[in-house]
Amino acid sequence: MAMDIAGAFEDNALFETVRRVAVDIFSEEGLKKRFAAGKPLKIKLGADPSRPDLHLGHSVPLRMLRKMQDAGHEIIFVIGDFTGMVGDPSGRSKARPPMTYEETRANGQSYFEQVSKILDPAKTQITYNSEWLGKMDFADVLKLAGKYTLARIMERDDFKNRFSASQPIGLHELFYPLMQGYDSVALEADIEVGGTDQTFNLLVGRELQKDYGQEPQEVITFPLLPGLDGVEKMSKSLDNYIGIDEPPEAMFEKCMKVPDSALRDYFRLTTDMPEEVYNGLLAQDIREAHFAYAREIVTMYHGEGAIERAEQRYRDIASGQAPDNENMETLTISGRASVVELLRRAGLAASNSDARRLIAGGGIKINGETVADLDAKIDSDAVLSRGKNKFVKIKIIN
Repeated sequence: MAMDIAGAFEDNALFETVRRVAVDIFSEEGLKKRFAAGKPLKIKLGADPSRPDLHLGHSVPLRMLRKMQDAGHEIIFVIGDFTGMVGDPSGRSKARPPMTYEETRANGQSYFEQVSKILDPAKTQITYNSEWLGKMDFADVLKLAGKYTLARIMERDDFKNRFSASQPIGLHELFYPLMQGYDSVALEADIEVGGTDQTFNLLVGRELQKDYGQEPQEVITFPLLPGLDGVEKMSKSLDNYIGIDEPPEAMFEKCMKVPDSALRDYFRLTTDMPEEVYNGLLAQDIREAHFAYAREIVTMYHGEGAIERAEQRYRDIASGQAPDNENMETLTISGRASVVELLRRAGLAASNSDARRLIAGGGIKINGETVADLDAKIDSDAVLSRGKNKFVKIKIIN
């Protein structure tokens, strides 16, 4: 194994691949030496399962991990079931709502299934940080707390900004960087990767390893993919994301909504398409470049066989037509139900009050006919639509 890995690094190819995509490497010289050593490295990526869906933003570091995995290194995916009960304060203006242990475990299982779309599950170690954090007694916690000062913790922008704005900061939140950093100690990680919003936490791990007599890990941070709004980072909570586990039809449609200004970064960070190819597409026809991107992403996560149907559905919707029945999402119900309830259950409205507002505004149709009655019900198979591009087939079973 070691000889095969050493051969893979003769020309520093993997290091150069990492450096082209990474924002920062702490430190480049250290990473070069690790790679040149010709032995399998423990490379860590952590995720708190606050939401059980991974999106293309997560794929940026995951795809790089796959390249390292293919070179023979050991990838350790840490599910933060214990830290998830605190909630990562990175970039937050207030504390996250706490999660239960059961919630973090359930979401963690979904994470593993989705991560396997990118990483080789047979070569990926999945671990939960409750395995070591949950076993610490209070003396252990005090020892860990003594490794870092309040002044250094308060250097974090989110804590500093909240303190300046007189926003409350829970003491448990101050422990979060130490808990994540201790994960690296427990695993004796050689390298840890994450987004740029995780830089502080990753460097805490590097410092703690020194305190515990370990060689400090190398840290690699990757860019944050902008969301579909073109402003904030991609996030499920902001509803500006493309999920890697979404149906191909939804994935294709969302890919077509990527802002023109961000499409180059989407190609560069989330696909393996050669730069000269996507640059040519972008220079010739931005709309066709969107189609090329959508086809590429659907192929990566669902296979080529899913493209035709997903693309046809998008073209139907974009032209103002309802997609054919085969390309339409279906909601099956028992007996008749109100349009208000169906809009909510189908995800076309956020709540019953939102559904009533949409009906009152004339934005809801049944089989192409505008719904005017707020108490309208559906008692037979029908197509329910919101606006020009959201359709759901309602199937009634008795």
